[in-house]
Amino acid sequence: MAQQKIVQTAGRQQLGEFAPEFAHLNDDILFGEVWSRNDLLSLRDRSLVTVTSLISQGITDNSLTFHLQEAKKNGITRTEIAEIITHIAFYAGWPKAWAAFRLAKDVWNDDIKGDDAKAAFQRSMIFPIGEPNTAYAKYFQGNSYLARISDSQIPFSNVTFEPGCRNNWHIHRATSGGGQMLVGVSGRGWYQEEGKPAQEILPGTVIHIPANVKHWHGAAADSWFAHLAFEIPGENASNEWLETVTDEEYKKLK
Repeated sequence: MAQQKIVQTAGRQQLGEFAPEFAHLNDDILFGEVWSRNDLLSLRDRSLVTVTSLISQGITDNSLTFHLQEAKKNGITRTEIAEIITHIAFYAGWPKAWAAFRLAKDVWNDDIKGDDAKAAFQRSMIFPIGEPNTAYAKYFQGNSYLARISDSQIPFSNVTFEPGCRNNWHIHRATSGGGQMLVGVSGRGWYQEEGKPAQEILPGTVIHIPANVKHWHGAAADSWFAHLAFEIPGENASNEWLETVTDEEYKKLK
């Protein structure tokens, strides 16, 4: 691994006149020498160690924000930092993790949408994301993707929603049989029947939707989400698409 020299000037910029020796130790020794020994530990590993140390001490000021930003630059993904902080919580304390998550969400906020986030989400599941769901786009708020998994016996597809995406209220009509079954695959989402509280969908969650029941489903605001959608055979089956799930309704979900 080629050694990369870390250049840091924050010490001199903020404390150069008040504490020049501290500024020298910060810029030239801590970063200029210790952090620059990335032939021994990668920058990614040093970021992981530093973030863990700061959170464990309950240090959640701008120094943690800086090191979270550096962790992101050094290749730690949004999914990984969420798992890292979750792991730290069991050893360092739950309130410290909550405080760290508030900062981490801001640092990785731009990563929840876009091609890079989509590619990272694809790596989290075994089913393909598929192609843009253009045929049904007018019934969705936000972008969704569709991958047909099987056309035999009980047809089913993998449906992927970007953060905040959800479909309109709708009804699977049938005179007998019919309806739909959802199975959470990856990420976090919501399902809601009319007149009932919304239900969180996580990987492995199974949702049974009877025919002729008004409902909607989609992603949480801060998470990509995918579920398998099984089409239950029925007589005179059809879909009735209805009104959108308003922003006011959706923002009440946590």
